[in-house]
Amino acid sequence: MYTPENYTTPRGLTDDGVRGRLIDGKAIAQKLRLKVKDSVKERLEGGAPRPPKLVVILVGDNGASKVYIRQKQKACEECGITSQLLNLPTETTPEKLLATVKEMNDDPAVDGVLVQLPLPTEELRAIQQDVVEAIRPDKDVDGFHPYNLGRLVSRSPTLRPCTPWGVMHLIWSTGVNPYGLRCVVVGSSNHVGRPMMLELLLNGASVQIAHRFTRDLEALIRDAECIVVAAGKPGLIKGEWIRPGAIVVDVGINRLPSGKLCGDVDFESAKERAGWITPVPGGVGPMTVAMLLQNTLDAYDTHRKVQ
Repeated sequence: MYTPENYTTPRGLTDDGVRGRLIDGKAIAQKLRLKVKDSVKERLEGGAPRPPKLVVILVGDNGASKVYIRQKQKACEECGITSQLLNLPTETTPEKLLATVKEMNDDPAVDGVLVQLPLPTEELRAIQQDVVEAIRPDKDVDGFHPYNLGRLVSRSPTLRPCTPWGVMHLIWSTGVNPYGLRCVVVGSSNHVGRPMMLELLLNGASVQIAHRFTRDLEALIRDAECIVVAAGKPGLIKGEWIRPGAIVVDVGINRLPSGKLCGDVDFESAKERAGWITPVPGGVGPMTVAMLLQNTLDAYDTHRKVQ
């Protein structure tokens, strides 16, 4: 696993003149998945009565959500984690959804509970935060519960939001020490931008967060040694804005009219200036799944200790 012990640079970014090195999220995620697989095997060989179990609750028939869930289930299977899909009909009431979450909370054989977003109806979307808060914090493998976010704020993290946690592994993989690193996070969502800021702070970085009301985004980007972009706007960040040698992590994934996938960064021009850059796809996406597996294993370990 990539950890701060792997840092190869002193504090701050030392530009070595090399441009466009790809941060291979697929390869890094595969290493993390193999580590989870070995950990599950070790626990079962050590006498654990069952493997970890993840339950995904899907309401409706959203095609994209089903694709994401299949990816998660395949990853679970490869790592020896049991996965179960509860597919509720679109017309599911808020009461029924909350009751299903409670049932999974109360099941001692379930370690992780995940409600796949977005929810399909206006009635359910109106209670989305209630659904997030209904999941028991120790089973909240998405890391979205206010308790888990609060632990991250207080610098004592438990289950962490998967995408920001995965991004930290990508940054560590460069060998650059983030202590004092000037970082800009573009996007302030509860799921990525805000916890991303907290993860970077936890690693000693100096962080600014940009959002739709930010003035002169270009000036912020030009000064940044590390940029994490999660705005959902294709090509928002121009290559000429990138500081030479900077680390660029593109969380965005957008489908163009042509059907091609792209990120929020203009990749072709950005790679000519960035020292390290993630591709889209193949950068952050695989890391999100890998960290979900790690969170499920961590939740499992917690439950074994208290049983």
